[in-house]
Amino acid sequence: MDKIIGLGNALVDVLATLDSDEILTKMDLPKGSMTLIDEDKLLKINEEFSRMKTHLATGGSAGNAIRGMAQLGAGTGFIGKINNDSYGNFFRESLLKHGTEADLLVSDTLPSGVASTFISPDGERTFGTYLGAASTLKAEELSLEMFKGYTYLFIEGYLVQEHDMILRAIELAKEAGLQVCLDMASYNIVAGDHEFFSLLVNKYVDIVFANEEEAKAFTGKEPEEALDIIAKMCSIAIVKVGARGSLIRKGTEEVRVEAVPVAKVVDTTGAGDFFAAGFLYGLTCGYSLEKCGKIGAILSGEVIQVIGTELPDSKWEKIKEDIIMIN
Repeated sequence: MDKIIGLGNALVDVLATLDSDEILTKMDLPKGSMTLIDEDKLLKINEEFSRMKTHLATGGSAGNAIRGMAQLGAGTGFIGKINNDSYGNFFRESLLKHGTEADLLVSDTLPSGVASTFISPDGERTFGTYLGAASTLKAEELSLEMFKGYTYLFIEGYLVQEHDMILRAIELAKEAGLQVCLDMASYNIVAGDHEFFSLLVNKYVDIVFANEEEAKAFTGKEPEEALDIIAKMCSIAIVKVGARGSLIRKGTEEVRVEAVPVAKVVDTTGAGDFFAAGFLYGLTCGYSLEKCGKIGAILSGEVIQVIGTELPDSKWEKIKEDIIMIN
C-alpha cells in the first residue's frame, strides 16, 4: 500500500462549546474562519476559557488528516515542529499511538502551538490559532530523507505564510517522486495569499481539496464552475459542498458524492480534514474516485457528531466495516 506524509502546524485544540456567538465578536474572530493570533490575544481567550468547560484534543489540519488515515491502517508520517512541553508531548504521543512516523522538530524558544476552538450553537467552528513553535519550521530544516519511502505529501493551506518552506518541501517531495496534495484550509487564508495559492496549484500540486467558500475565494465562482477551473490546473480537484456532499473531477471524469445524512451536527471541527483522510486512504488502496469520495463522506459524517476529532476505537471498527460494503 502507498504511504502518505503530512506537513503541517503541530497544534493542540482547546475546544469550547458556546451558548451564543457573542465572544467571537468580542475577540474579533470571523465566524467559521481560522485567524492567527498573538500571545496577547491567546491570554485574553484563555481568560474567557477559564470560565468555560473546555476539551483538549490533538489538532492541526494535516495532523487530523494523517491520524484519520493511520486509524484506517494507512502507512503515515508527519513533519512539524513542537516544544517539549505538555502540549508538544500530547501531540507527539497521539501520533505515535496511531502508528505514524513522527518527524517532529523541536523549538526551545516558543511553546507548542494551540488552536483555541469555538463551537457555535449551530456546530460551526471558529479558530483563534497561536502557532508558537509550529511557526518556526524553516526550509533549511527539511531534508530529502524525510520524504523518501512515501507516495504522497499532504500539505495544509494554513502553512502558506511560509512560502520558502512550502516550496522547499514540494521541491524535496518531487525529487523523491511524491505526488503533492493541498488542502486549501480556510477561505480567508486563500483570499489573503491568492497569488501564492495560484502558483502552487498551477505549477506543483497534483490533488486539491477545497470547500465551496475556499473554491470561491480561489476562483470567484460557484462550486461547479470552480471545480472545472481547478481541475484544469491539477490532476484531481475536489470541491466539498457541505451537506450536499462533494464534487470530484479528474480529467474528463466527474463524480458527485452525497454526504452521509447526520441527525445532529455537534462540531464541524475536522470535517474537511477527515474527508481528505478518507479520500486519500482510498487512493492509497487504488480505489475508484467515487469510492474514495464515499470513504471521505463516511469519515467527515462521523467526526461532525463529536466534539473535537477523536473517535472511539469501536467507531473506527464500524467505519472499516462500512468501507468494505461500499460498491
